[in-house]
Amino acid sequence: MRWLFAVFCLMFASMSHASTAPSLEGALIDKVLVIKSERQLHLISRGEAVRSYRVSLGKQTGPKQREGDQRTPEGFYWIDWRKTSDRFNLAMHISYPNAKDMARASAQRVPPGSMIMLHGTPLDEEYPEWFFHTLDWTEGCIALKNDDMREIWNLVKDGTLIEIRP
Repeated sequence: MRWLFAVFCLMFASMSHASTAPSLEGALIDKVLVIKSERQLHLISRGEAVRSYRVSLGKQTGPKQREGDQRTPEGFYWIDWRKTSDRFNLAMHISYPNAKDMARASAQRVPPGSMIMLHGTPLDEEYPEWFFHTLDWTEGCIALKNDDMREIWNLVKDGTLIEIRP
């Protein structure tokens, strides 16, 4: 009788877990929304968040001001190309700097920076993936666990809008 109860509990647990994650069947991801203060990235389809992930950001807080400041930008950009990365597994390029970023940098007479990516976590024998996932460690990029990055890689197409909020 106990084994029957255990099977029932396992079936119920798997059903309840499956129902909490929104279905992506037929969903087109039309926006990626990053909320820096929450360390969250949301995949948006038709105005609704269909998936959410924890992210790591740049080592310094606030909006990116210039090249090398180790800050993650804020504003509207595009996911414009992607590549596999020896250091960070999968990487999707964010079209930083936009016109507003370039105007600010020009007014301050500093380079705006470039190569801001959405990417995975290094495979490092000394530091496990969970270590990276618990702190802000990038040079200004947005990093995710590798499993999460693989899912985003498969769901988000090049040309998708990405909004990065404070």
